[in-house]
Amino acid sequence: MATKTTAEKLATIQQGYMLEGATIELGAAIIDGELHKDAPVRLPLAMMNRHGLVAGATGTGKTVTLHMMAEQLSTAGVPVFLADIKGDLSGLATAAVGSDKLKARTDSIGQAWAGKTFPVEFLALGGDGNGVPVRATVTSFGPVLLSRIMELNDTQESSLQLVFYFADKNGLELIDLKDLRAVIQFLTSDEGKDKLEELGGLSKATAGVILREIVNLEAQGLEKFFGEPEFDTAELLRTAPDGRGVVTCLELPTLQTKPMLFSTFLMWLLADLFEDLPEAGDLDKPKLVFFLDEAHLLFNGATKAFLDAITTTVRLIRSKGVGIFFVTQTPKDVPADVLGQLANRVQHALRAFTPEDAKALKATVSTFPVSDYDLEETLTSAGIGEAVITVMNEKGAPTPVALTRLRAPESVMGPSEEALVRSTVAGSALLGKYGTTVDNPSAYEKLTGKAAAPTGPAASAPAASAPASAPSTTGAYDVDAEARRIEEEILGRPSSRPAQAPEPQYHEPADIEPSSPSGRAPRAPKAQTRRPEPQSGGMMGDLGGVLGGALGGGLKSMARSVGTQLGRELLRGVFGTSSRRRRR
Repeated sequence: MATKTTAEKLATIQQGYMLEGATIELGAAIIDGELHKDAPVRLPLAMMNRHGLVAGATGTGKTVTLHMMAEQLSTAGVPVFLADIKGDLSGLATAAVGSDKLKARTDSIGQAWAGKTFPVEFLALGGDGNGVPVRATVTSFGPVLLSRIMELNDTQESSLQLVFYFADKNGLELIDLKDLRAVIQFLTSDEGKDKLEELGGLSKATAGVILREIVNLEAQGLEKFFGEPEFDTAELLRTAPDGRGVVTCLELPTLQTKPMLFSTFLMWLLADLFEDLPEAGDLDKPKLVFFLDEAHLLFNGATKAFLDAITTTVRLIRSKGVGIFFVTQTPKDVPADVLGQLANRVQHALRAFTPEDAKALKATVSTFPVSDYDLEETLTSAGIGEAVITVMNEKGAPTPVALTRLRAPESVMGPSEEALVRSTVAGSALLGKYGTTVDNPSAYEKLTGKAAAPTGPAASAPAASAPASAPSTTGAYDVDAEARRIEEEILGRPSSRPAQAPEPQYHEPADIEPSSPSGRAPRAPKAQTRRPEPQSGGMMGDLGGVLGGALGGGLKSMARSVGTQLGRELLRGVFGTSSRRRRR
């Protein structure tokens, strides 16, 4: 095949990046060693939900690249999430100052540069760092992701799933680690041994192993990452009053000691978004672009089930309007099934100092389309701030491979002043919502008898009337009080349900209702005529009645049926997570 001239190569790139819709400007092409600002390299905004990879050796400019892309996404009204490993990305909140050297660079690629600030929200896992605290409940985090943090094997992970199943079935809310520990302690106690046997696949020895791992997490101080108020991932989809997308930076300064927690928590955020967002199809611009730094941490030592879940999430979240960019050193850090979903590639320089490096280089070159470049040479000689790029064009085809000198960010390439970060956090609308930890009654309180006394007319009833062997059992008057509370929350007005006092006949064995969600929920005495509906659904049945009353008599039976079904088993997502819509 005849060798192309420089003019022919230039024409190929110019034609390949001639796009009609809105774009992210990446830079200008370098062809045969010469920079051509008349050959801009772009990424279609509508194709950013096809996901991407930003890769390269340490110090080649990966962080600056995602910084530059985040700025343009924000300007286009697209919210951005950044995993800020080193704290460098806080510079988005500070306008950069120009210089002669910077002007020469930007002029050479045709960039009209001006220093700017961008709307930034700072988050920190559990408050570990400068940011609004981000927490998740144990039940929403789910057994698969929690097993990943605890480094459980397949058998232990399956056993933990049974523990979650038991808690779901018996109305034991798993909010923080002490709740999960309390459930396992109950199952391994003399009182709970019958329940443990009913679970079948959960041995007492395995339960003990999981319990020790929970205690170990608490000893490392990780309990502050689990609790309430739980972060609502819809907060990541906000725009500023001027229409620009909010750039959310999640910081974890102690990543070195908790790498597994950090990467797994990011997957929880994605899984929660996946469960909550509706199908959107192809959009002019994505709803959110998610940059996942240090992506190799997700995959190191991961089980096949975990990798399958990641692959499924990446494949399907595209249709929800979310784009994911993995940021790592080499493409081989990402499993092939995931890598195959990443249509947009920004590959910074690679090093080939060892035989292993040379092997990785050849593997990287093999993942690019055929091009006019000698990629083995190009990838080892590219300078800082340069990258080999190919993206998906508006027709869904790959663009020509182009060695590109990248645009310069317009905000500070480095951390903002700590005082600015602190003042931004202090002025955040999210701080009042998530800044203070709350500890609502949950599994720990129910199992230890430390639940808060009920409010309202039923408050005079004894709180601990249920036998220890059946932690989810409640009196009819407790159920009624709970139904009143739920009705008031749903309707926004005082409940119309009459208060029901405790009656001694309630505790007779003949009044146990076997078909309730917990399997042991009691029903009202036969002489009770205040509520004509049969109370076969336990508390969830009462919730169905409340919803029925709110929606109209014709829908009452349907609402009660739905309530009973929800009480039988909580549905869980691809990672075993519990969707926020189902938790409310």
